[in-house]
Amino acid sequence: MLKTILSQIKEFKRASILTPLCVLGEVILEMLIPLLMASIIDQGVSAGNPNHIKTISAWMLLMAVISLILGLLSARFGAQASAGLAKNLRQAMFEKIQTYSFSNIDHFSTASLITRLTTDVTNVQNAYMMILRMCTRAPASMLVAMTLSFTINAKLASIYLIAVVVLGLLLFCIMRHAIKYFNQVFQRYDDLNVSVQETVSGIRVVKAYAREHHETEKFHKASQNIYKVFLSAEKILSWNTPLMTLTVYTSILLISWLGANMIVSNTLTTGQLMNLLTYCMNILMSLMMLSMIFVMVTMSAASAERICAVLQEDPDLKEPDHPLLEVPDGSVTFQHVDFSYRKESQKPVLRDINFSVRSGETIGILGGTGSAKTSLVSLISRLYDVTAGQVLVGGQDVRAYDMDALRNQVAVVLQKNVLFSGTILENLRWGDPNASLEDCQQACRLACAHEFIQRMPKGYDTQLDQSGTNLSGGQRQRLCIARALLKKPKILILDDSTSAVDTATDARIRQAFAQALPNTTKFIIAQRVSSIAGADRILVLDNGQVSGFDTHDALLEHNKIYREVYQSQTSGIGDFDEGRDNEWLHTQNLRMAGDPNQN
Repeated sequence: MLKTILSQIKEFKRASILTPLCVLGEVILEMLIPLLMASIIDQGVSAGNPNHIKTISAWMLLMAVISLILGLLSARFGAQASAGLAKNLRQAMFEKIQTYSFSNIDHFSTASLITRLTTDVTNVQNAYMMILRMCTRAPASMLVAMTLSFTINAKLASIYLIAVVVLGLLLFCIMRHAIKYFNQVFQRYDDLNVSVQETVSGIRVVKAYAREHHETEKFHKASQNIYKVFLSAEKILSWNTPLMTLTVYTSILLISWLGANMIVSNTLTTGQLMNLLTYCMNILMSLMMLSMIFVMVTMSAASAERICAVLQEDPDLKEPDHPLLEVPDGSVTFQHVDFSYRKESQKPVLRDINFSVRSGETIGILGGTGSAKTSLVSLISRLYDVTAGQVLVGGQDVRAYDMDALRNQVAVVLQKNVLFSGTILENLRWGDPNASLEDCQQACRLACAHEFIQRMPKGYDTQLDQSGTNLSGGQRQRLCIARALLKKPKILILDDSTSAVDTATDARIRQAFAQALPNTTKFIIAQRVSSIAGADRILVLDNGQVSGFDTHDALLEHNKIYREVYQSQTSGIGDFDEGRDNEWLHTQNLRMAGDPNQN
C-alpha cells in the first residue's frame, strides 16, 4: 500500500525532501535559543555584563529570523508536496477508472468511487503534510530537547523520560480504541454520497411524487450515522487533552520544586532551571503532537487502502498482445455464446446464442424486460467479455482487436441517454472531434434533430445543462443518435433509443438510416414491432435464449412469441411484456374457471 501511494509523488520528490530538512533546521535553532537565554541570565544579568547580553541577544535575533525563514520554506514545500501528491493520486485513479470494464465499475459503486477521489484523497493529502512537517518536528524536537536536558541535569531530565513513557502508553491505549471507529466512517461516507447522488440526479421524480420528506429523512439517517461514528471516536480522543495537561503540570511542579532546592544548594542555576522548564513543555507538546499525527495517519490509512484498491484493481478486459487495428466490415457472428455478469454465477444471462449477420443488414431485436437484449449488444463492442463461445466482428474475435479501434467502428446509442454540460455542437462532436458544422447538421437531419435545434435561441451553440436536462426525452434521444452517426461506424446499435419519439418520427429516422447508411450494420432494440418490422431480420430473445431469428413475415407464421406480441400491439393491447402478461392472466382465469386443459 505504502509503495503504491508513494509512487505518485513523482515530480514532487524534491519538495518532499526539502520539507523535513527545513523543519530539522528550524527545530535545532529553536532548541538552541533557550540555551542562549540561560546564558543571558547566568552570565549577563547575574554577572552584570551588558556586553554579553547584547552579543547573545544579537545571536538570538539572527537564529529567530533564520528559524522563521526555514519555517516558511517548510510550509511552502510541504504544501507543494502534499497538494502534488493529491493531484497525482486523483489523476492516477481517474485514468485507472477509464480502463475499467463495466464489471469493474460494478465492483465499486459510483458513490464509493466519488468518495475515494475526493474525501479519501484529501485525508491522505492532510496526513502527508503532517508526516512531512509535524512527524519530523515532533520526534526531532523531543530528541533534541531530551538530549540538551540531560546535558544540563540528568536527575531532573529523568522526570521527562518517565512522563513521556507514561503518557505514551496512555495515548497508545486511547488510539487503539479509536481506530476501529475511523475504519468504519468511510463506508458511512459512501452511503451518504449514494443518498445525495440519487436524490439530486432524480430530483424531478422526487418532486413529482412529493417524496422530498422521505429523501430528507434518508439523508438525515446517513448523516446521523457519520455523526455517531465520529462522536464515538471523539469521546475516546477527548481523554488526550486532560491526560496531557495533567502530565505537563505534574512535570512542571516536580521540576520547579526539585530545581528550586538545587538552586538553593548551588547545584543548579536559575537560567538552567528556566531552560529545563522550556524543554519540558517542548517534549510534552511534541508527544501531544505525535498523538494528533497518529489519529490523522490512522484515518488516512483507511483512506489509503481504499485508494489502493482502485489503483490495484485489475481490469477484466485486457488488450491482446498483437491487436488488430482495422475492422474489415460490419459482419457479426455469435458462436455458442454464454454470458454471465459474475464468473461464479450458476445461471448465465445469455445461453448458447448462435446467429450470423451480414455487413449492411438491419437487425431488429425484440424481447421482454430482462431477456438480456442490452447484454447481447454490449458484447459486440466488447463492453463485457463472453463467458463461453465467441463474438466475431468482421470475421475476427472481438478479443483480437484493439479496444479503441473496435469501439470506434461500433456506435452505440444507449437506452439511457447521456449528454454532457456544454453546447449542442460540443456534444455532437463526441462522435467526431473534427466534424464540421455541416457534418453535424447533416447527422442531425438524419436523426430528425435539426428542426428543433434551429428553433433554439442559439441553435447549435445552445448551452446544455448537466445531462441535458433542459431538453425533452425525445430531443435527447435524437441528439444521441446524431452523435453516434458522426462516428460513421460500421456497426450502429440503437438500444431502444427511439422510445421517447412519436411513431412518425421513428419511421422517418429508420428511413433516413436505410438511405444514408446502406453499408452500416444496424441493430435496433425495440419494444414496438412497428419499429423493427421493416428490418431485414428480427432476433427474438426469450429469457436469455434465441427464440427466433427470421424475417417479419416468417416469424409471424412460425414464432409464437413474436406472433403474440404483434397481435397484442396491433390490437391495441400493449407492448411485449403486456402481451405476455395478458396471456398469463387469461391462463389464470381459465384455471380459476376450472378448464381442465389449463392444468
